[in-house]
Amino acid sequence: MATAVPSASTVFMLMISGQVESGLFPEFDDLYLKYCFVFGNDWAPTAGLEEGISQISTKNQGSQELLVWNFPLDVTFKSTNPFGWPQLVLSVYGPDVFGNDVVRGYGAVHIPITPGRHTRTIPMFVPESSSLLQRLMSWLKGRRPEYTDLRVVARGEGREVTRVRSQGHVQVCFNIVTKDLKKLGYETTSSFPHMSAEGFGSSAAGAASLF
Repeated sequence: MATAVPSASTVFMLMISGQVESGLFPEFDDLYLKYCFVFGNDWAPTAGLEEGISQISTKNQGSQELLVWNFPLDVTFKSTNPFGWPQLVLSVYGPDVFGNDVVRGYGAVHIPITPGRHTRTIPMFVPESSSLLQRLMSWLKGRRPEYTDLRVVARGEGREVTRVRSQGHVQVCFNIVTKDLKKLGYETTSSFPHMSAEGFGSSAAGAASLF
């Protein structure tokens, strides 16, 4: 009885490098950030780091008060299914008036689906207390509202009951390489190579529907 011949590769690779370049938070200084990647059940990291924490950055008065991190990103994923395409989740922290580290912003963006170099500007936000009394108590105690699980920022379940406020933005540069996507029948060529973060979000949703 003849043995079955193994089929061609059923996995594809996504290689991500780049850096979290800078952030703009006009009201704050001496900030650092944490990052992590959130991805679907069919995805698995094969190399690199899924999460990390940067150095503290201080504003350069001669460069539009930007906080420059230039913090490297380098990770490789494999998957059998584009569903759950990875997202980069950022959280920025810094001292309050009492010297306590408090969150200064959360943000998330899908990893670009097309190979090449991409720059994304990620709008950041912070959760807010539901009442003036709670806001005053959290300010006095140095314990601002924050998420215990950063995956909430990317997935959105339960976010509709959270009060948030926009605060600053962070710029990230990605270098994307994919392998074997076309062999599995997926086409990632984009007609819009210079889309903004918001534009990419809508295109990613469209691409996900095609996948």
